[in-house]
Amino acid sequence: MTAKGQKWRELLSPYVYLSSNWISRVGVVFVTTAFVLWLYLLPTFIRGEVTHPYAGILIFLFLPAAFVIGLLLIPVGIVLRARRDRRRGTYPTDFVPLDFHNPDFRRLLAFIGIVTIVNVLVGSQLVYSGVNYMDTVTFCGETCHTVMQPEYTAYLHSPHARVACVQCHIGPGASWFVRSKLSGLKQVFAVLLNTYPRPIPSPVTSLRPARATCEQCHWPSRFEGNRLVVIPRYAEDQANTLTYDVLLMHIGGGEGNQGIHGAHVGPGVTIRYGSDASRQKMYWVEYENSRTGKKALYVAPGVNPKSINPRRGRVMDCIDCHNRPTHIFYMPGQAMNRAMAAGKISPSLPYIKKEGVALLKQPYSSRAQAARRIPAELTAYYQANFPAVANQNAAEIASAAGALVTIYGRNVFPKMRVTWGTYPNNLGHKYFPGCFRCHGTLHNPSVTYEKIPRHCGMCHAVLAQDEAHPKILDELGLTDPSSSSPGP
Repeated sequence: MTAKGQKWRELLSPYVYLSSNWISRVGVVFVTTAFVLWLYLLPTFIRGEVTHPYAGILIFLFLPAAFVIGLLLIPVGIVLRARRDRRRGTYPTDFVPLDFHNPDFRRLLAFIGIVTIVNVLVGSQLVYSGVNYMDTVTFCGETCHTVMQPEYTAYLHSPHARVACVQCHIGPGASWFVRSKLSGLKQVFAVLLNTYPRPIPSPVTSLRPARATCEQCHWPSRFEGNRLVVIPRYAEDQANTLTYDVLLMHIGGGEGNQGIHGAHVGPGVTIRYGSDASRQKMYWVEYENSRTGKKALYVAPGVNPKSINPRRGRVMDCIDCHNRPTHIFYMPGQAMNRAMAAGKISPSLPYIKKEGVALLKQPYSSRAQAARRIPAELTAYYQANFPAVANQNAAEIASAAGALVTIYGRNVFPKMRVTWGTYPNNLGHKYFPGCFRCHGTLHNPSVTYEKIPRHCGMCHAVLAQDEAHPKILDELGLTDPSSSSPGP
């Protein structure tokens, strides 16, 4: 035992000697500083999240980094000190003996042991908190505020504003968590080197399949049936004439093949397709129903069916139609209709729909310039063309101008080159091809002129179109159209 103890002391003595160098001391300072800051910030760690994004970077990223770097610098300094002494010929041949009978040495060992345990506990907690912070909405949306500003702004005003980003972009399970963090490293370097694309490309090709995320909340076997949709539209005339489209949407789903959902993702139905990178131009679609045995291939004009391997295509899921479930961007007229229907812009102002759309479409070098010019130009328009309205309805004009600035601020981001129509929405077919990417466009080469059907009754029943007073709303007792499901 004596020989073994002597050998142990001989092995430890050089490390005690070599640790006396400036690199190791810097490491000790880093570790000690991080530890002391951790004690001060313990209440924040207990809460698990901060509201200010830059405070979050300091607390959850820089602090753990300093702690880990400090732990690494200590052995690095020891190795470099040993190499330097050997190179200079000053490396000792004998070291001060370490003896357990020495109380100072025992206290040193006890201190090292306690500090090591504390470092492990603190380090693991710091790393855990850092990973948790990187999963927060604050980190995803505000840390790289210029890059993610368009998506984050849209997210805050979306139906999923209370759903954390990671629940859709990562979902449950360790494998996708690790994959997302590895993918995030590339994005971090792109931001640091200012090489990220503008605008951010869509769709995100590395996104987890929707059936592993969307269907965690949206139960696919639940039958949705039909849903009433009332769409208000204001004309670009002096009176801003209001009319309505009333649709009964055949959403379908459940265990049957009825409606939109049943036809596309119902039991036994598998649809594969090939498209361009944006998924806006379809080259071919294969439909297969294992329950009925039906199988058909539809191709775009000029595409050779023999060159297609359906197994290499993308399997259709939720986001092929619901491609903007959270990050929704509107077109100018569409956004104006919604704001006017919500009472944010008074329809009593003459030509407000026309002028509002025109102001929104003008090119502005920045959002700040838009916030200055839109109110000034709208006020000048009414002063020049409707002076009585400008005098009597100044408050309504100011309110309308503020609403226009808000609309612009939620949909246009010059720094990221995001403007009207940058991100198509595949729901419907009014502003973008949407449904008509496939329906009525692709044909079956085996059957002459047979195309994927596109007649209106497949997806909805038109109960009223461009009607000022739809009779169906009176019959249903919906004198206030806002009481039904809102349209696009």
